[in-house]
Amino acid sequence: MKYFVGQGEDLLLDERARRGLRGSFVELSQGVTHYELTGPEDGETVVLTGGLTVPLFYWDGLAEHLHGMGLRTLAFSAYGRGYSQRLTCDYDEAVFVGQVEELVDALGLPPHHVVGTSMGAIIAMAYVAGRSDIKSLTLAGPAGLSAAPASRWLFKSDHAAAFVGRRLGRRILENHLGHNVRDDASAAALTRMVRDAFRYQGSMYALFSTLQNLPLHGRAELFGRTGHSGIPTMLIWGDDDHVTPIASLDEARTLLQPRQCHVIAQCGHMTPLERPDEVAHLVASFTTHPTERLEQ
Repeated sequence: MKYFVGQGEDLLLDERARRGLRGSFVELSQGVTHYELTGPEDGETVVLTGGLTVPLFYWDGLAEHLHGMGLRTLAFSAYGRGYSQRLTCDYDEAVFVGQVEELVDALGLPPHHVVGTSMGAIIAMAYVAGRSDIKSLTLAGPAGLSAAPASRWLFKSDHAAAFVGRRLGRRILENHLGHNVRDDASAAALTRMVRDAFRYQGSMYALFSTLQNLPLHGRAELFGRTGHSGIPTMLIWGDDDHVTPIASLDEARTLLQPRQCHVIAQCGHMTPLERPDEVAHLVASFTTHPTERLEQ
């Protein structure tokens, strides 16, 4: 099996391409993962799981603020994103959850906190379910509860998905990025960051294979299971989120039963990118309060 090459994918991601990038690389069972473990070495560790298209650099602003508040962060690019390896398999939930598990275990992290955003919130919920070393979970603009788009039929067939991915993938990606954040400066920075990584062959395949194989809708059962896990949970949402609309907030609160819930005014889908200072204060405050797992 081989991934298709989309329009504008004019580079190969190999050791030479990765040379000179900041961060570190580790070979996991599915491929090379790009990560950064930074911040005060004696601080509580926060694992950051990103969304559908973003590289680890997405977390730069939030990580800087968290470091200033005494927290250590592990950011990484999911397979097929940023400068982590492009795979030829199906990008399903097991692939992404396995990547986090293997990365955390390879680095020997102590018990830690997890922050997940958008698709990364689904990965985060699935990841924490299998572990006893999770101290808290924060979900920001989580995917999983909004209605499935009318275009979902495109992803029922490998042939149709590949055809659309090759011909229209870049246009669809640009449109998606255009309504992630509210302010023009953040939107421009996000687009540059994602565009650079999507020049590498296999990126568009990774995006479309994920849309085919990882359910981003109809995940109420996962939210409910997380809510009954006993893990202290905090929910953050932008009130002007056009990707995972805040209309799902009440359902998320009912299912998750979070200890804290915060709505950020005049903020779009990407709260950690748009309001890194505000989100960092919420995360730092939440992680320093008593966070013992609740009895089942």
